[in-house]
Amino acid sequence: MEALKRFDGAYWRDLFDSRVGKSTWPYGSGVWSKKEWVLPEIDDDDIVSAFEGNSNLFWAERFGEKFLGMNDLWVKHCGISHTGSFKDLGMTVLVSQVNRLRKMKRPVVGVGCASTGDTSAALSAYCASAGIPSIVFLPANKISMAQLVQPIANGAFVLSIDTDFDGCMKLIREITAELPIYLANSLNSLRLEGQKTAAIEILQQFDWQVPDWVIVPGGNLGNIYAFYKGFKMCQELGLVDRIPRMVCAQAANANPLYLHYKSGWKDFKPMTASTTFASAIQIGDPVSIDRAVYALKKCDGIVEEATEEELMDAMAQADSTGMFICPHTGVALTALFKLRNRGVIAPTDRTVVVSTAHGLKFTQSKIDYHSKAIPDMACRFSNPPVEVKADFGAVMDVLKSYLGSQTLRS
Repeated sequence: MEALKRFDGAYWRDLFDSRVGKSTWPYGSGVWSKKEWVLPEIDDDDIVSAFEGNSNLFWAERFGEKFLGMNDLWVKHCGISHTGSFKDLGMTVLVSQVNRLRKMKRPVVGVGCASTGDTSAALSAYCASAGIPSIVFLPANKISMAQLVQPIANGAFVLSIDTDFDGCMKLIREITAELPIYLANSLNSLRLEGQKTAAIEILQQFDWQVPDWVIVPGGNLGNIYAFYKGFKMCQELGLVDRIPRMVCAQAANANPLYLHYKSGWKDFKPMTASTTFASAIQIGDPVSIDRAVYALKKCDGIVEEATEEELMDAMAQADSTGMFICPHTGVALTALFKLRNRGVIAPTDRTVVVSTAHGLKFTQSKIDYHSKAIPDMACRFSNPPVEVKADFGAVMDVLKSYLGSQTLRS
């Protein structure tokens, strides 16, 4: 930080802004356009990048006005990335460093991770790009097929293990202590160095104006700390004069941070997470718990939770206004609903919800919702197809009925 402080905030703002949209290697990446703040000493030739980042900051005007009475609501679509999730931001940094180590003839035979889906996709893609073996530990029958097929397609050595994520995490830590396999989970700080650039990017996209709130889904909890670190660095280096308040949103079926927060930050208790549609955050013993608590305390942060019905309804509501989000974003939107209803977030507050993965990875959950095939769930916002005979009169009848209902709604 002392070395970075030799340059003022205006210098850094101008430098970062000058690199947006350029194809000059490696600055076309949203991560590596901030190289001096991420991994400054790595040679450009060692960087493994798919020009990740630079993701859409979506003005959710219709969703905000229709459901929340807000006109300054934004969704940061981090899932619009190379492998369809925010995990690319951290993985480009970690795999680049491994690439550097291997060129230095260090004893690293491959890279391994435990994953609930998205981490394995990012790891396998970036390793494949660099010709580095990747080893993935996945909990059997607990991730979507779209997530499972990604590491398989990218040539990873995939182990499907009869346990949950926390069990996979325990095993990979034991294995990497014995074999020269580099551990790629988010307890590795290189991951967080890349992920923090999404926070810097948000400020950049607002022309260096600071939003009031940023809401992030939380599982292993590295991301909430990474966002805090990105905002805090911008404040300390003079690019902005304050940081936003942050909210960490958890699924009620996997909510150890929420319970810790509600207890007044008393003794943290890991839990056995139950099944949730937000499968990437189905984690009961998060490795970054201490860093997350530190970040939330420093920014006067809040932790909220979402039931399965709440998160699926929120996802459907968002999709109905033109988005196509993942269930984890539904968790974050549920937190927003609750904080708006309690008056904690004001209707005029500029609020950013972080969307962590592409909705196409979770099509089965959307199909089940709109088919009303989820047990004990009303699926209030489902929109199933209407079956109709191939007959002009029959089609006219259903269209007239539909158009009449739309007229009544408007």
